[in-house]
Amino acid sequence: MSDSQSNLNNELSLSAKIEAMLFVSAEPVPVQQLSQALDVTASVVERGLKELDEALAARGLRLQRNAGRVQLTTAPELAGLVETFLGLEAVSHLSRSALETLAIIAYQQPVTRPQVDSIRGVNSDGMMKSLLSKGLIQEAGRTDGPGRPILYSTTPEFLQHFGLSSIMELPPLAVPVETEQEETQLLKG
Repeated sequence: MSDSQSNLNNELSLSAKIEAMLFVSAEPVPVQQLSQALDVTASVVERGLKELDEALAARGLRLQRNAGRVQLTTAPELAGLVETFLGLEAVSHLSRSALETLAIIAYQQPVTRPQVDSIRGVNSDGMMKSLLSKGLIQEAGRTDGPGRPILYSTTPEFLQHFGLSSIMELPPLAVPVETEQEETQLLKG
């Protein structure tokens, strides 16, 4: 690297350096890895990520976070344009059953298939296989219980599919109205 290139590298902002590393990374990157590469603390990297996130808001890219990792993705509102440009089929639509299963996994993760079946009240094996094949869920380990059932969680593709930058952006679960009324009755009685 020449002296002029070295000086330019030192003049670039932290967010620009982070953006460059995320751009060349094929997979989501742990914040700790960015911290080590930049020789700064994780909190400094988080400040740089916040600055980068704000800068990207007016552009065609977004930061996406999942399980302590971060990556650059295209802006969800440009999905149709990108698909057309790349000649891809339209995003596959999910059935109501698949969406129901996916919602349970997203909110309860990590979760086992028997737990999903219990919540849905029906066997979810087919839905789980479909969601796995679409890359929207993944195996996330096994429980210590009898039979050591597989734990499932959502993937970065899940976040991309629904235009989320983090699982924290999921809307809060609404409390069923009858539950609120029952609690009020119990408190009064």
